Amino acid sequence: MHTDLDQLISTVQHNCHISDAKYAGNYTMCIYLLKMREYYRWETANGFSDQLLPENIGAWISQREALWEELEDQCYQSLSIANACLDPFQSDDINRVLAPQQLIYSAGYGIKAKPHFFIAQLEQQQQYNHYNIYIAGKEYARDLTSPPAMSHNKTIYIRRESFKRMLWERIEEWRWHKPQNALARTINCYAFEDDIDLALNNMTDNELQAAILHEIGEIQAGETLHGWQDMMQAIIFTQAEIMARAVRDHFADTLHTLPALLKNTEKHPDQHASIHFYFANLTAMRKQLFPSLIQAYQQWLQNNDMTVIQKTVKHARLHWQKLAEDILAIYQQQADQPGRQIADEIEKRVNNSHL
Repeated sequence: MHTDLDQLISTVQHNCHISDAKYAGNYTMCIYLLKMREYYRWETANGFSDQLLPENIGAWISQREALWEELEDQCYQSLSIANACLDPFQSDDINRVLAPQQLIYSAGYGIKAKPHFFIAQLEQQQQYNHYNIYIAGKEYARDLTSPPAMSHNKTIYIRRESFKRMLWERIEEWRWHKPQNALARTINCYAFEDDIDLALNNMTDNELQAAILHEIGEIQAGETLHGWQDMMQAIIFTQAEIMARAVRDHFADTLHTLPALLKNTEKHPDQHASIHFYFANLTAMRKQLFPSLIQAYQQWLQNNDMTVIQKTVKHARLHWQKLAEDILAIYQQQADQPGRQIADEIEKRVNNSHL
């Protein structure tokens, strides 16, 4: 790599450290240690099947936490690219310079407004309507939490390496108790007992397509939900934020993700992995708001009849669209305490529905 690229990567990683310094404390201790373990694996270039020595991880965590203490109050640094000094959140401007070099950069905000930065190899670029979908490969700089899929304005970033690591984290966590759940059924669709690396690669390739389907669903949902991000900023750190995210996810998935997954399963009846993986990734809030979808999945497991899920998805799409539009209207009416009113409206509608 050229010296200027080395410096760019160093600056991006520095900003990642600052973000972690400010937000790493948001995790429970168990999740924090699991994420730090895998972050150590990435930084030291260890393979997924490599054994990590606890004493090495412990020393690394101590050093990293000491670094965070030094950086916690610092501001994010600008990026020097092509003789220009750019704000680190100007992803579009930065990528106009980096894309010809087969590099991709992103900066944005995740859950609880945590900034996320990464720079990686650009593996592939797709277009959907007026949206650019970038698929990133090897990552050169990242923070503790590396969301495998992110969107900003009309750009979607799919991070293959982070997606693969997310899968591995989920599998490692499952191995603690090995519950017989949707994730276990997903894992059983791949030959992990024969070759971990090959199975993980196959799982990544297959389930990455489902992540792209969800992001396309997010695009389609967003086209009718103007002002949604402003609303989310207004209700940040509240129960309403978690509930509203779940509502929009259900809207996006009943609009596009699940119909596409179900259609693919109809064409390939023996390929159920992505259906199992979809249900393995539903959060507790999403399950709470959409119990009939979980019931439909359980019925499918019993009788292998996919129509029950198809009917549930079709019936629910307009419900989630209307609910998303209505809670957005509550915010846009400049109501007092919009978070409380939004949470109350979601709870009322779910209780009064047949979902």
